[in-house]
Amino acid sequence: MRHALGVEGASHASGVVVVVDVLRAFTVSAYALAGGARECLLVRTVEEARTLASSTAGAVVSAEVDTLPVEGIAISNSPTQVAVHPLTGRSLIQRTSAGTQAIAAVGEVEAIYAASLVVARATAQACLLRAPRLVTLVASGDFPESCLTCSRTDLGSELRPLYDSKRYQAFAKGDWPGFPKRDLDLALEPDRFRFAMPATRQADHFRLVREELQA
Repeated sequence: MRHALGVEGASHASGVVVVVDVLRAFTVSAYALAGGARECLLVRTVEEARTLASSTAGAVVSAEVDTLPVEGIAISNSPTQVAVHPLTGRSLIQRTSAGTQAIAAVGEVEAIYAASLVVARATAQACLLRAPRLVTLVASGDFPESCLTCSRTDLGSELRPLYDSKRYQAFAKGDWPGFPKRDLDLALEPDRFRFAMPATRQADHFRLVREELQA
């Protein structure tokens, strides 16, 4: 197993690549797919999100820039907002400053998964079922991607640097625009869902769907 960080690390990843974004891109993806979305479509820019939405029937856009909401887009990068939005049979188009950028940087590899804590065990299982020669874990930002491989007994120690960070403490106050305090609770619940999220490369975006895992 190899570890990598951000866009630069993603661009050099190989084997089965797992791009991890817990706060909050791929937590949002998981809640969208769990809520009945047909797919999540990942793009790099707000302009690309709007263009793709205009050509995708029934599309819903979720976007942020530097963690802040985007004017004219109702849903920020928030699992709280996504979890209550009617998404059954619809496409969620996502643009974020870390997660969607990192996954877009991945080159031609064996397979790609988007991951977060809520689908950690399912993602690990999906990777193991492929019997890969190499798995590269890419942390899209400063959150430790090792949470995907740690046990519940040591999860607290893996999360401690996050809890102690100024970033977490700022978000935990609940007054950050587009970042409800409940987002933290939703994002930090391990293994809430029993599916993985394989990513496939399309012409101008990546597509995530549910990959169901046996209990």
